[in-house]
Amino acid sequence: MPETIPPHPPIRWGIIGCGNVTEVKSGPAFSKIEGSELVMVMRRDAALAEDYARRHNVPRWTNDADALIHDPEVDAVYVATPPDSHADYVQRVAAAGKPVYVEKPMARTYTECLPMLEACEAAGVPLFVAYYRRCLPNFLKVKELVDAGTIGAIRFVAIRLFQPIRPAEKDTNNLPWRVQPSIAGGGHFFDLASHQLDFLDYLFGPIVSAQGHAANQAGLYPAEDIVTANFRFASGVQGSGVWCFTVDPYQKCDTVEIFGSQGRITFAAFSEDPVRLEWDGARQEFPTRYPEHVQQPMIQSVVDELRGQGRCPSTGDSAARTSRVMDEIVGR
Repeated sequence: MPETIPPHPPIRWGIIGCGNVTEVKSGPAFSKIEGSELVMVMRRDAALAEDYARRHNVPRWTNDADALIHDPEVDAVYVATPPDSHADYVQRVAAAGKPVYVEKPMARTYTECLPMLEACEAAGVPLFVAYYRRCLPNFLKVKELVDAGTIGAIRFVAIRLFQPIRPAEKDTNNLPWRVQPSIAGGGHFFDLASHQLDFLDYLFGPIVSAQGHAANQAGLYPAEDIVTANFRFASGVQGSGVWCFTVDPYQKCDTVEIFGSQGRITFAAFSEDPVRLEWDGARQEFPTRYPEHVQQPMIQSVVDELRGQGRCPSTGDSAARTSRVMDEIVGR
């Protein structure tokens, strides 16, 4: 009789930093997907860590990151803190010999990404980054259309992301961390454009040249609130983008357009607008379908790779490229 291969045990996860992003987007998925269990969470505020564990049926909690990292019942760690602590936590997890899945952007700067890559390579552990649009159905439809040549040879891509001022950003004494460069690395450009630029890397390969201009026009916070850019891919595809976060609410825009020799693909990076395909005077739309937990497909791919059953498309190497491009665009 052929030898029976025993099933791989579930990957037991710990989360460092169980804040808002883990409430719906990611946290519940670790206990819902095949081959995965969420067994421990950490937050510096012990009461909040306990509350999260109770509400999400997590067996154990702590306010000590090292206790979670070195716990023998934790196989892999999800770092869900703001970017200013990513490099430190990833290096500590790698030193413990455990795989790590870290929120995006990977770090505040490309320079901060490098020791993360080096630590994981030295420890022989994989590093995954939460650029989950690489696994979502509507974005995979865009990739399918591009790869199938439906609009011919790709010529260029154009990004427009315009958003109004958020009410919380008017309180200069209590600014959200996402617009504090010391924590986030920059402003909304680093938080949101990173998703777009990373997905374009997935579509067309690495960006080899990028430049741009960043400014703060409204003066509400220390981070940039407008960025313009142009960039070039190794494949020869060219691109441009405009990101502004202080427009009138009626002027909101979330559009990525891919132009080819025979047509155009249009899609949104953050809304539920359908993917649109135009070619030879014809037009077709594909509805957008977001899962309840938007990171679930990506986390499933991470778990599959850790169990030897697949590959995750978002790695430390690919995410570091996105950080490098953003740094080049804002001129640092």
